[in-house]
This record gives sequence, structure tokens and C-alpha cells, in this order.
Amino acid sequence: MNSNHLLLEEPMRMASILEPSRPSYFPSMTKIVGTLGPKSRSVEVISRCLMAGMSVARFDFTWGDAEFHQETLENLKIAIKKTKKLCSVMLDTTGPEVLVVNKGDHPIPLEADSFVVLTADQEKEATSDLLPVNFGGLAKAVKPGDTIFLGQYLFTGSETTSVWLEVSEVKGDDVVCLIKNSAVLAGTLYTLHVSQVISTWGVKNNVDFLSLSHTRSGQDIREAREYLSKLGDLSQTQIFAKIENVEGLVNFDEILQEADGIILARGNLGIDLPPEKVFLFQKAAVYKCNMAGKPAVVTRVVDSMTDNLRPTRAEATDVANAVLDGADAILLGAETMRGLYPVETISIVGKICGESEKVYNQDSYFKNTVKYVGEPMSHMESIASSAVRAAIKVKASIIICFTSSGRAARLIAKYRPTMPVLSVVIPHLKTNQLRWTFTGGFEARQSLIIRGLFPMLADPQHPGGSKSATNETVLKVALDHGRNIGVIKSHDRVVVCQKVGDDSVVKIIELED
Repeated sequence: MNSNHLLLEEPMRMASILEPSRPSYFPSMTKIVGTLGPKSRSVEVISRCLMAGMSVARFDFTWGDAEFHQETLENLKIAIKKTKKLCSVMLDTTGPEVLVVNKGDHPIPLEADSFVVLTADQEKEATSDLLPVNFGGLAKAVKPGDTIFLGQYLFTGSETTSVWLEVSEVKGDDVVCLIKNSAVLAGTLYTLHVSQVISTWGVKNNVDFLSLSHTRSGQDIREAREYLSKLGDLSQTQIFAKIENVEGLVNFDEILQEADGIILARGNLGIDLPPEKVFLFQKAAVYKCNMAGKPAVVTRVVDSMTDNLRPTRAEATDVANAVLDGADAILLGAETMRGLYPVETISIVGKICGESEKVYNQDSYFKNTVKYVGEPMSHMESIASSAVRAAIKVKASIIICFTSSGRAARLIAKYRPTMPVLSVVIPHLKTNQLRWTFTGGFEARQSLIIRGLFPMLADPQHPGGSKSATNETVLKVALDHGRNIGVIKSHDRVVVCQKVGDDSVVKIIELED
């Protein structure tokens, strides 16, 4: 399996580029987050998305009501049972965005070089001369010369449906702006309070991930985590900080320390940052995430596939570069939510990721990570890095990791092995004095956003304690699963990382006929 992996520095036969890619049970090690919406909410389409490689389903509450998203989620559950493909759920909330209040739901034409007033008085009618907004402090937050962006950039990215404004004058609570380009703003734009969505829809459905929009500081994460801790099972929900403004960039290190993962919202970042600076932030942010062992998710990669069956050459290269930078997952927004080709988009992005992974410089990455971690390593970090080093040296087909919390498997994935990591999650029985429940579901689903990590739940009848016979039984189940899905075969070598009593053990086994 590893023989196909090349370093970019190595000479490559140009003719080999024309050789077709071999199909695999895992389309790519890099994960794909798909946003479910009007074009991707039926059981049939969701099933095809799962088969194409989607491992995380994103529910975007910046539009649509809770009932609409609930129906979509129920269809997802049916699709998961139908395809036998595990999928986690991400709830994406609205943040403190400045939105136009267009109560009449009518198109608003804006002409370049004309003036428009942004007012905090939401009772007024939206016209070409006056735009009510839902932010009462706008007049205090801007000054003459500042630029303001308005429009449905998430859905279109088109300059004909979004507008750049330059602040000309501030009058009381009103902001007078010069219109920089002609555009037509359409649709009812509204916001939904974050806590309301989480405490109702989030709690009801035990969401795996919360995407916290417009994260500005580590305090934002701490407040969100404190809020989740009071909502029962949502105390296990992982918080992903969505970095989409300069403030989030400046405070990135403290945000990374508090968050469970990072989403680089390049659509918004591309507004706040000069275009030539976006890639620099992406590379720096992904590197910091890699070294911290926290997943990095990159957005806005194949926008043109919203309406087209193939990505542009630049978009295909952009996906590849995100993988080579070290991204854990690619997040698809409008492409799958309202795009014409949601399944094809997931499939093509997965293929690009798979090809990119073949030339990922794992050797250089491994050395840099070990150097960054330094000495002395923690016990678990040492075991994880040793397991990856051993797997590469013996050309193992797969790494099998027994885990309860998921931490051991995440540490192995941190070192970016070139082979899949099968995370065998061991359930544990717990009680709240009223009922018994098994842990493990959250831990398994939350690994679906981490590059190279593929979970399976062990049988609750085998708690995976220190008994050798129990461990061997669970290992046999994992090996049989690997054979059934085609990632291992007779005479392949497999690296196993597990606890035996109080000791952590890394062993190499060779499969028999």
C-alpha cells in the first residue's frame, strides 16, 4: 500500500500520471464535510454522498428553520443504516454578522458610485437608498474610509449579488456609504440566536461538533464550553473555532489552545485579508494545528462546482495544496447544499485528496513533528510516534489502535502515517443513577473529521480490559473487518497499539492465509 507513496522531490515518470487510480474502500485519508440542504437532503442523495466519501454532515443554521434541518437529519440517519457508513453531525451557528433586514423579501438594486445609508432602525423598509441592519453598534464600529461587505457570498460568491461599500460619513446611528460596485441584493436575511439553536436542536440530537462562527478569542471558546457543560450530553460535543476575521487571526494561538479543532473560513477571511495574504495564513494555521494534534478544516475550495460538473484547474490545485499543507478535512458548503452536483463534488474532491496524499512528504513531516514535540516525550506521544515509525518501516497495510477516549488514536493520526488507522473504540458502561448507558459513540464519530482515522465500535460484551483472551477476540474482529473492506489481505503486516494491563504495547503481526 505504501509503495505508491512518493516524495515530491523524487523524479516521477510522467506517464504514470495517466495511470488510473485504483479504487479503495477509503477514497482518501483526508475527510470531507458536506453541508446538507435543498439539493442534498433526500435519503437517496445522502446515501450517495456517504458512499462517495462524506464522513461529516454539516447543518448550517444561518438559513432554514429547525424543522427543515430535523427532517434532513432523520433522512441522514436512515441513509447511515442503509449504507452502513458512519457519519458525524456538525451544527454550524450564526455569529455576530451584520445582516440586512429585508422584510419585504424583494430584490434591492444598488448602483455603483451612488450612496446608501445603513441604519440600525430595523422597522424601516429596505430600499436602494436605505438598508436596515441588525447591528445597533455599527456606527460606533466604523469610521470614514472603512470598507463594508454585504451579500450572500456563501451561496454565490458573485459580484453581481454582493456589494462593497466604503464608509463616507457617520451620522448618529446611521452610516452613509459609497457603493463601489453595482449589485442586486436578494432574499430575506436574518439571524438566529446561537444559544437557542444549541439548547433545542443541538441537545435533542446530541450533535458531535459545534462550529462556532466568528470566533475572536479564546474566551469565546471558554464561554461556549461552559454553556455546553450545562446541557447534559452536549458536554461531550467538540467545539471547532471558525476563524473568519482579523481578530481571530491575531488571537489564533489562544483560540487553538482552547478549541478542539479549527475551521479556516476562507470566504470571510478573503474579505478581511488582502488576497495575497490568505494562503500565508492557511499554511501557518494548518501547521500550528498539525503540531498541536488538532484537526484543521479548510473551506471554499470548489465553488464553481455549485453549477458545474468539474472544478477549475485552479480549484483542483487548491484542494491538492490544502492536503499538502496538512489539512485534516475539506468542508463543502454551497457546492453540496444547493449545488447541482453534490455527489459528484464529493467524489472528485475525494479523488484529488487521494492523489495528493500519494506525494505528501510524510518523512519530512514526521521529523518536524518529533522535533517540535521535543524531549522528553510524554508516554502516550512516545507510543504513538513509535507505532507510526514501525508501521512505515515494515510497510504495514494498516495500524489498529484500541482506545476508549479516542486520544491514543488521535495521537497516532497526528504523526500522519501513510496507511489508514483503524480506531477500535472500546465502549464503557456508565450510569447517572437512573439508567445505564455505553460510552463510545461520541468518540467514534468525532474521529471522522481527523485525517487517516477510521473508527469501529467494539462489541460491548468485550470491555477490552487486561484479559489477553478478550483483547485477542476484539483484535480478531478488527482484522476481519479490515479484510472485509479490503484494506488488508493475507501476508500483510499490521501494527497494533493497545493496552495490556497498565502497559501500552506496540506489536507487529503478519497475517496468515
